[in-house]
Amino acid sequence: MGETPAERHLRAVRAGHMRAAKAPSAESISAPARSAFLSSFTRKAMELHPGASAEEIARIAAHLRKAHFAALGKASAAARVSRRRATAP
Repeated sequence: MGETPAERHLRAVRAGHMRAAKAPSAESISAPARSAFLSSFTRKAMELHPGASAEEIARIAAHLRKAHFAALGKASAAARVSRRRATAP
């Protein structure tokens, strides 16, 4: 029979600690994912403006990134308001 949810959780926690122990730094663990995430904005900027210079692409990508995080902030604020309304007497 398979593992219980508690056993899977403990195995995953242990694996996470072992991975962190083997890595030279926390940044090195997340660097590939962070790089892929940030390059997605550059790709989107290049799609929107195929003839733009490298400097323009970098500027546009920065604005796309800021817009993305602004949207996350708006969604977070809306969730907080919704939770507050749900728990209000």
